[in-house]
Amino acid sequence: MFGALNRFISRLDADPSAQKPSSSGAYGFQVLRNVNTDLALEPWFDFVIGINGRTIDSADPTLFATEVKNCAGTTISLGVYSAKGQVIREIYASVPHDQGLGVQLQWTPLNVVEDVWHILDVMPNSPADVAGLLPYSDYVIGSPEGLLTGDAGLGELVEEFTERPLRLFVYNHEYDVTRLVTITPAKNWGGEGALGCVLGYGALHRVPASLTEPPQAPGETLFDTGVADGAHQDSTGKSQDGTDQSAADFLVPANMPFASPTPPPPSSGAPPIGKAKKARAHHPPPAGFDDYFKEGEQKSREADGATTPKPGNSLPPPPKGPPKAAD
Repeated sequence: MFGALNRFISRLDADPSAQKPSSSGAYGFQVLRNVNTDLALEPWFDFVIGINGRTIDSADPTLFATEVKNCAGTTISLGVYSAKGQVIREIYASVPHDQGLGVQLQWTPLNVVEDVWHILDVMPNSPADVAGLLPYSDYVIGSPEGLLTGDAGLGELVEEFTERPLRLFVYNHEYDVTRLVTITPAKNWGGEGALGCVLGYGALHRVPASLTEPPQAPGETLFDTGVADGAHQDSTGKSQDGTDQSAADFLVPANMPFASPTPPPPSSGAPPIGKAKKARAHHPPPAGFDDYFKEGEQKSREADGATTPKPGNSLPPPPKGPPKAAD
């Protein structure tokens, strides 16, 4: 993260009463629309709060637009605050010469994304059940019928639209999608409440981070190995070619999420003499398999009623030649 955002986060961490940017009266340009498929910005959830290493502290959109135009033909960095998990990230965008970024922004306080209602339970045959609301994974984040502000915002809107269709924007955390739900509040549906669902509001019911994780990029370090395969180290931890191999990175492509380094073949210790025939590859069984097979053989013998012959108790050999006739 660039320096300005680091200082921004440090100020939030230093103030116990402002652990979240949204609770300290911070503002940013909320993304209302994004037609640029190459720009990873989500409408409603994302706020642009920094550009090129500087925190945006002015509500004048022309200053932001001028900065973007001055970087035409180059790449700019944007500091983005996300309502999903309340995290800050940095993204990079290429600015074309003849057009802007392809996004519609609005100067908005960050705390607007705190007005969400978590669906905790849905009663059978209730208006919420008929509308298809899902418990635990659905969040009511807004409505095209009006603004939802404060903990009583949704209740006031439901009271206004009793016995009338009410449209709600609902985000599903499990599938990471936002949909428009039409629900008709009613007081005589046969249960409690006009919606027939239990709602959660407050800090414990904010929209969490998405369950999906971005794929590993090619060449990205997944884990570290001790020494690179085939490398020899001296007492200083450096290989013979002079590079430091004390903590070599094991890199894998994006389509290989899991991999493990192949151990080098064991050396016999003696140099080959002449041209030897190519030996067949022999792969010894993994360690511990011999004991496993012996234990299985012993259990099989016990199940068949056989006992293992003990040394010294073997039967005598048969007599040599034909048996003698009795007198």
